[in-house]
Amino acid sequence: MIKKQPKKQQRKLPKLDTLVEDIYSKIEFLSEGNQLEISEADLDTFGKDMADALKHWSTPQSRTKDNLRMSNIGKPLRRLWFDAKTADTKPEVHSAPLQIKFLYGHLLEVLILFFVRMAGHTVTSEQKEISVDGVKGHMDCVIDGEVIDVKTASGFAFKKFRDGTLADDDVFGYLGQLAGYEKAENTSEGGFLVMNKETGELTTFIPDDLDKPNINEKIKEVRSSLAVDTPPAFCYNPVPEGVSGNMKLARGCTWCPHKIECHKEANEGKGLRAFKYAKGLVYLTKVLKEPKVQEI
Repeated sequence: MIKKQPKKQQRKLPKLDTLVEDIYSKIEFLSEGNQLEISEADLDTFGKDMADALKHWSTPQSRTKDNLRMSNIGKPLRRLWFDAKTADTKPEVHSAPLQIKFLYGHLLEVLILFFVRMAGHTVTSEQKEISVDGVKGHMDCVIDGEVIDVKTASGFAFKKFRDGTLADDDVFGYLGQLAGYEKAENTSEGGFLVMNKETGELTTFIPDDLDKPNINEKIKEVRSSLAVDTPPAFCYNPVPEGVSGNMKLARGCTWCPHKIECHKEANEGKGLRAFKYAKGLVYLTKVLKEPKVQEI
């Protein structure tokens, strides 16, 4: 279950303290009816980065035998186990709308870095290839000398970055991803620059060292888990569905592509049952009281 925590006092990296404020200040100048000066160099870089993002999106990514990349190394062990065991027999297939969603995520990240440059900050090492203990990845960039992972997020996810509570519910393993980039760059100081896709709001988040995994130990743990034929423990335990006595998948499981196979023993071996509520599909692992909505 997601913990509701008060907003935490965040670590600071002095060079990045004014980053969001500087971007807002530049854009507010336009909002006041003034001409916003954009250099030819920034325009050229923006155009090239947009083209590179489109090329990356349109090119299938190669997969390793264990399906491990720095972008997924921080995900829950059971999710990674199913990813690896089904890679050959059940390759992950994304719908057209989801592919479009991936694309505009890439393009928005390019736009964010355009804002960073426009605000007078330095961006280097974009999409630099890195490797830690044989696990490879491409870090987003270095801003003003600090390793930064650029993210776009839903309003729900954005709050975790803004309020400093990501470690309480890091379903996509972002902290492990950042730890890998930091290790490759021989630093322990890095962070996130995040845009709320729903509002355009920006925030930086510099996690505490204690919230990030030891990436070398994490890689060992993942590989040990993948070497056996039995999946690790559930990523998240089922949670109550209201006061009915029914149990449903935790939020972190609902978008997992392996939820059906992972929970095949639910409902006394009958598997998950999905019901169409006004708020969307709800997957029940235990039904004591039949819902009065359509079952899918």
